[in-house]
Amino acid sequence: MTLTPASEATVLDTEVLAKLQEVEGRFERLTSDLADPAVISDQRRFQAAAKERASLEPLVAALRVHRRTLDEIAGHEALLGDSDAELRELARSELAGLRARADEEEAALKVHLLPKDPNDDRNVIVEIRAGTGGEEAALFAAELFRMYGRYAERHGWKVDLISLSESGLGGVREAIASLEGAGAWSELKYESGVHRVQRVPATETQGRIHTSTVTVAVLPEAEDIDIKIEEKDLRIDVMRAGGPGGQSVNTTDSAVRITHLPTGMVVHCQDEKSQIKNRSKAMKLLRSRLYEMEQQKRDAERAASRKSMVGTGERSEKIRTYNFPQDRLTDHRIGLTRHNLPAVLDGDIADVVLACRTFFQAEALKGNRGA
Repeated sequence: MTLTPASEATVLDTEVLAKLQEVEGRFERLTSDLADPAVISDQRRFQAAAKERASLEPLVAALRVHRRTLDEIAGHEALLGDSDAELRELARSELAGLRARADEEEAALKVHLLPKDPNDDRNVIVEIRAGTGGEEAALFAAELFRMYGRYAERHGWKVDLISLSESGLGGVREAIASLEGAGAWSELKYESGVHRVQRVPATETQGRIHTSTVTVAVLPEAEDIDIKIEEKDLRIDVMRAGGPGGQSVNTTDSAVRITHLPTGMVVHCQDEKSQIKNRSKAMKLLRSRLYEMEQQKRDAERAASRKSMVGTGERSEKIRTYNFPQDRLTDHRIGLTRHNLPAVLDGDIADVVLACRTFFQAEALKGNRGA
């Protein structure tokens, strides 16, 4: 396809246009390579080319859609000088919509050019802990845990409970689970932080509104190749599981506690009846926490020069408030407000997740320009 930089430059700045043309050129070369008998006969080279082409295809497709929109705009603008008054009016009436669509497509193209987060396709570990507020915080922690579980179900993700510590009234002191599914990290990576709830607790007899907090940590699930853990660096203890449970609880040494000696990090799992399964889950959690620690170290080194980049590992003290008397959710980082908290706590948070992703992508784009 012939490039038309003159028309595209009217919308996209020169630097962005150059990057887009470079990507499209690379895409077309890869397409030719995949039809080359020499490449086809070399399976490793063929697979590498196919994988790279597939990664570029969404951006190239978006670019070509945008180019067709610009062609439509140019055609409508040409009609503004037509001798037919009815045709001129029709072109004028459609131009505003076409220009708005072009703006949206341009913004999407710029996001495509952002450096890809290498963790976006990973599964995640979600850790939810009751903060200040006693039993009310534990009750809300249980509701948030269910909210993310329901959100995962809506996406067809698998939810695997790793650890659960319940309170006396049905709340949760700590809940840890892995969420496995396409785009889990990409969807949930901005959920980490302090979630605040304002409402009259079930335990309140005088009708006073209380404020409690719950902390949420979302970690990309690490693989064996990411974090190398030596057996000599581990101390593994087995014990009888505690707390409420079925007939096997407290009767066998199935609970596992693993201490990573170099860092002092401790993880435990007692959710399964099998010691082997508990050890496997505990190792998954340990690996992800160590991976997160390494990520934060690297992010901290970049933070001084790239403060606006997403994923610095820093935790805001209050990212979101759930105000029950006013039936309102507020995300303080992006200034978002929405209502219908019952639906929110049933996992209907797609609009909130999308708003956060859009906002932080825009911030990352600013940082990318200044790099």
